[in-house]
Amino acid sequence: MHGRNDRCIRQRSTVFTMTRTRAVVTGCAGFIGSHLTESLLEDGHTVLGVDCFNDNYPRSDKRANLARAVEHERFRLLTADLVSLDADALLDGTDVVFHLAGEPGVRASWGPRFDRYTHHNVQATQRLLEAARETDVKFVYASSSSIYGDALTLPTHEDETPRPLSPYGVTKLAAEHLCVLYGEEHGVDTVALRYFSVYGPRQRPDMAFRRFCEAIVEGRPIEVFGDGRQTRDFTFVGDIVAATRAAADAETPRGRVYNIGGGHRTSLRCALEVLAGLAERPLDVRFAERESGDVQDTGADTARAAAELGFAPATALEDGLAAELAWVRERDRPEPRVHSLSAS
Repeated sequence: MHGRNDRCIRQRSTVFTMTRTRAVVTGCAGFIGSHLTESLLEDGHTVLGVDCFNDNYPRSDKRANLARAVEHERFRLLTADLVSLDADALLDGTDVVFHLAGEPGVRASWGPRFDRYTHHNVQATQRLLEAARETDVKFVYASSSSIYGDALTLPTHEDETPRPLSPYGVTKLAAEHLCVLYGEEHGVDTVALRYFSVYGPRQRPDMAFRRFCEAIVEGRPIEVFGDGRQTRDFTFVGDIVAATRAAADAETPRGRVYNIGGGHRTSLRCALEVLAGLAERPLDVRFAERESGDVQDTGADTARAAAELGFAPATALEDGLAAELAWVRERDRPEPRVHSLSAS
């Protein structure tokens, strides 16, 4: 079900007016990509969404994420792998590319799936940037706070030396460096946004708050990796969408990077206390060993984004968690009819 708790996202976010009118959104069926796509469509922009529907979580969930978008006459879906499609044709006539596609997840990036990370995170980005050399598009890349690893200073400024602790973080940093390189050497108008711990309705099944909310609804114990004292700069998806659109509209230096965070650090134990209050009962929380690649603390210095993008997070953690918990309670798994273009 896509009810009022999903729609509340735009109401809780600053709305930016993007002057461009034709956008490509890669990863449009994903958690953040689907919200961004809807936001653009609701403001009158034309969107060509691209998604390969990779197998990192159920295809039915991703198709459900697009249920609203496919109702818009200004939306078209291209089901294709960015590495193999004709990127020149994809960007023809495009004003802005929001490159959100990629292989997500810190824990899954260890072991035999690593080739998927290099394919979807690095190769796909390079293909798009090559095509962008022949255009005047604005190229907005969705990077990650995972590039910092265990940062030496908190909150962390964009000038901090990256020290990724996972193969996922390495591939996101590599793609970010490509954006900087193509900006500086080939004049591509790139900007990279380092998202910090995004949460909210449609969050991926492997992510902590989604798992916690599902455990609450199903009456199961909640498993936490680590002792729960690790802190994160949790950022609501509506605020992420607002920052992403602002980056497309702003006159930014080529290759510029920005931290996009929720405004302050919160421990997992504190977040669980908030969820217990929303659930109106004590939670059965069980702690397990920390997993490889999980950092202890993250915190975003967002002064640059505030000054140059006008970004200010607008959603309190309790409100954002309430929206996600309500979505988990209300959701079902419809199989909406999605009309797709051929990649050939």
